[in-house]
Amino acid sequence: MVERPWVLPNEVKEYSEKLSVQERTDARLAVDITRAEQYVITYTHNTFEAYEEIPAPVKTAVLILAEAYAYNNFVSTQALKSESFDDYSYTSEYSTISIDALDLAALLDDYVQAKANNNITMRMRKL
Repeated sequence: MVERPWVLPNEVKEYSEKLSVQERTDARLAVDITRAEQYVITYTHNTFEAYEEIPAPVKTAVLILAEAYAYNNFVSTQALKSESFDDYSYTSEYSTISIDALDLAALLDDYVQAKANNNITMRMRKL
């Protein structure tokens, strides 16, 4: 049985090229990792308790998601910046990472378990 967390904060820091994620505290990254793991569990309907260790694609998905959650949290705290000089102006804005655009299905679809619908299906045929 594999234990959580599946990914450690230092692994997210090593994976990420974003300075805001690398400077994030381990406690906050632990929350991002928990959110990422819960997303994977909800998406796959699989708690991975039957596995001895987490499969590499699942671990990769958690790393990517945790980085996205950490970065999006950083972006949400930044204010919109704009300046004007005579006839020239610019606006600097951070953009968030869309979770849907991460293409996690390619990593997770092999581990999706059919969700029970708690209905009974009865089929009858003539003998």
